[in-house]
Amino acid sequence: MERLAVNVIGGGLAGSEAAWQLARRGLRVRLSEMRPLRMTEAHQTANLAELVCSNSLRNASMETAVGVLKQEMRRLGSLVMLAADRARVPAGAALAVDREDFSGFITATLQSHPLVEIAREEVAAIPDGPTIIASGPLTGAALGEALNQLIGPRNLYFYDAIAPIVTAETIDMNLAFRASRYAKGGDDYINCPMNEAQYHAFVDALLLAEKVEHHPFEKPVYFEGCMPIEEMARRGPLTLAFGPMRPVGLSDPRAGKRPFAVVQLRQDDREGRLYNMVGFQTKMTYPEQRRVLRMVPGLEHAEFVRLGSLHRNTFIDSPRLLRPTMQLQMRHDLFVAGQMVGVEGYVESAAAGLLAAINAAKLLDSRPLVRPPAETALGSLVDYITDGSRKNFQPMNANYGLMPELPGRLRGRQKKIAMGERALRAIDEWIAVNQVEPAASACAPEAAAPGDPR
Repeated sequence: MERLAVNVIGGGLAGSEAAWQLARRGLRVRLSEMRPLRMTEAHQTANLAELVCSNSLRNASMETAVGVLKQEMRRLGSLVMLAADRARVPAGAALAVDREDFSGFITATLQSHPLVEIAREEVAAIPDGPTIIASGPLTGAALGEALNQLIGPRNLYFYDAIAPIVTAETIDMNLAFRASRYAKGGDDYINCPMNEAQYHAFVDALLLAEKVEHHPFEKPVYFEGCMPIEEMARRGPLTLAFGPMRPVGLSDPRAGKRPFAVVQLRQDDREGRLYNMVGFQTKMTYPEQRRVLRMVPGLEHAEFVRLGSLHRNTFIDSPRLLRPTMQLQMRHDLFVAGQMVGVEGYVESAAAGLLAAINAAKLLDSRPLVRPPAETALGSLVDYITDGSRKNFQPMNANYGLMPELPGRLRGRQKKIAMGERALRAIDEWIAVNQVEPAASACAPEAAAPGDPR
C-alpha cells in the first residue's frame, strides 16, 4: 500500500526545507503554496523560498550562534544552506545571497523531485493526516481562522519591516567609501559617512516625515531586532548613531578619521548592481522615503528599486501550544514550523521546518520523535520557544545566550568559539545516536542546479 503523503502548507523557507527533508527520506509530499494565485503584501514572485526582506542570512562565523546553526543545518542535509552556499555574494563576515539565484534553485530542485507535488492553491482548512503548517507570518485569513479554531482565539503578532534597495551605479562614490567594520571580510560594504550636522538634519527629517498609517484594528508591536528607523529615532536623537548608523570600526579614508555616523549598503545580487540599506526598515510613505533617504551623503541621486515597507507578521504562542518536536500539543500529527512558531530570521525559520520534517518522518515510521540537545544552536532555540514557563512570549533569534554555560573561565571570542565547537560535537552525536540522517541508499537524488541535465 502506498504511504500517505505529508501535507506541507507554505512554500517559504521553512516549507521548502520541510518538503525537501521529507522527500529525501523517501516520503511523498504535497507542498501547497498560494502564490501566484494570491500574492501577499511582501512577496513579488511565485518562487518558493523567496527572500522578501534582506538578502543576508546573517553572520557565517563560529563566533555567532546563527553561524553555528548554519553548520548544524549543513550536517543535516539542508536544501536552504545548499542553495545559499551556491548563490553567495560578497558580504564580509555575513552569508548574503543573490535572491533570484537562491529561490530559483530551490524552486527548480523541488519542482523536479519525483516525490514532491507542488500545488498552487490557497489552503483554507487544515487537512487531515500528517501535516506541517509553515504558511509564514502572512498566513491567509481562512487558514489563520482554521488554526485559531484549533488552538484558541489568542493571536499574537508583530510587525516586520523591509529595507530599501538602491542601484549601485547611482551611489556617488566620491562621497561614499568601501570597507567592512574593522577591515573584516574585505571592502564588501559601501559606506555613506555623515558629519554631526548632517546626521541631526537627517534625524529631524526622519521624525517629521509622513508615515503610512496602521489599520484601525492593528496595534503595532515591533520585534526589537527589526525596528523601523523612525521608531528607533523616537527613542532619542543619538539612538541611530548607536544602532544601525554606528560608525564603530570604520574610518573614512578621505577625512582620515571615523565619521560621526554612517549608512552601510550591502550587496544584494551576484553582479553587484543592487545594494540593500542595512538596518533601514521604515514605515515612511514612498515619496517621503525618496526625499529623506536622498539626504544621505552619496545617495543624493539614488535610484530605489525597492522602497521600505512594513507588514503584519503572525506567530503562535509556542510555549503554550508547541512541543519541542514541533508538534502541536492538541494534535500529534500536526506540526508547525517557520516564523509562525516565534523564531526570527531566515535561517531559524528554515531550521524549524527541517526539525518538523525529521519528526514527521519519524512519526510515519512509528519511531520515537527527537529533540536536538540544548548545547546545539537548534536545540537551544527550540527549548526557548517551547518553554512552558515563559510569559509574554516574543520571537527569538539563535544566540549563545540560549545555550548552557561552559565550565571554566573562558570569555569573549574564545568562549563563543568553544560553545560553537561543543554544539557541532553535540549535533554530530545526536545525528548518530538517533539515526536522524537517512541512509545513503534511502536518500532522494541530490539537488541539481536549474537547467542541469541530471
